Amino acid sequence: MGAVGVVLVGGRSSRMGTAKACLEWHGSTLLARTVRIVQRAIDGPVVVVRAPGQALPTLPTDIEVVEDDQEGLGPMQGLAVGLSATRDRGEVAFVCSTDLPFLHPVFVSSVLGAFGSSDDAVVPHANGHRQPLAAGYRTSLAETVAGLLASGSRKPAMILEACQTRWLDEDALLAVPRLAELDPALDSVRNINTPDDYEAARAEPPPPIDVQCFGTLAGNGEHGLRTIAAATLAEAAAAAEVTLDQHVVAALNGERITRDPDLPLVRGDRVAFLSADAGG
Repeated sequence: MGAVGVVLVGGRSSRMGTAKACLEWHGSTLLARTVRIVQRAIDGPVVVVRAPGQALPTLPTDIEVVEDDQEGLGPMQGLAVGLSATRDRGEVAFVCSTDLPFLHPVFVSSVLGAFGSSDDAVVPHANGHRQPLAAGYRTSLAETVAGLLASGSRKPAMILEACQTRWLDEDALLAVPRLAELDPALDSVRNINTPDDYEAARAEPPPPIDVQCFGTLAGNGEHGLRTIAAATLAEAAAAAEVTLDQHVVAALNGERITRDPDLPLVRGDRVAFLSADAGG
C-alpha cells in the first residue's frame, strides 16, 4: 500500500502569536522536523499545504509545497488540497499539523498500518481527544471532502461521519509493541498552541540515541556503543565529538546513509559514524 504525507501549515497561529512552522527546534524549525519525521515513515512524497503567499522556513528540496487558495476555511480545506495533490501518488496519506514536535515515525507507521480494506480513515483517540490532524486518510477522499466543503461543512468531524472510520484508542495504539516501547505516553499527538506550550516542549530533554564510531573516528580503537541525548544528527555528532563534514557519513539504524545535520532523531535510533575517506 503506497503511502504519502500531508502536512498542514496554513493555520493562523493566533494563540501562539507567531507562525508555528517557523519556531526554532534544536537548530532547525518545527516544520522541517515534522516533514522529515513523516518522510522517515512513508515510501511516497510529502506535501506541505500552506496559505496563499505564506512564508515558510527552508525545507528539504524533495518536499513539495502547494497553496490552499481558499483562506478562512480551516484545516478541512487544507486536507482537501493535500489529498487532491497526492491522490495519484499514494493510496493512503498520513495527515498532520506542523505543531507535533514529538511525533515519532513508529506512530505514523502504526496509524497507516491499521488500515483495513474497507477503511476510509484511521483516526487515533489519544490523550483524551480525537486526533484528526495526526491521522490516516485514503487519498480517494479528496472529492468527498471537497463536496462537504461545498455544502458548508468545515469541521473535520464531518468527514469522519461521512466515511468508514476506524478509531484507534490508546489500547489499540499501544498494542503495537514497538510503539509501546518507544512512545508509551503517546507524545506523538502532543501539540503546541501557546508560547507556554512551546517553552515547555522546548525544555524537554532530547531523546536518548545510541551512537557508535568506526574506523579512524573511533580514536583509540574503542568501538563501543554509548547512549547520548540528541534531537538531530548535528547534536549527535557534537556529543560524539565528530565533525560532520565531507569526510564523515552517518548510518541511521543500519539503513540510511546521510550527512544531513538537521535529520531528526527519535527514541530508539542508532547512529553509526564512519570515515567516508576510509570507507568505514
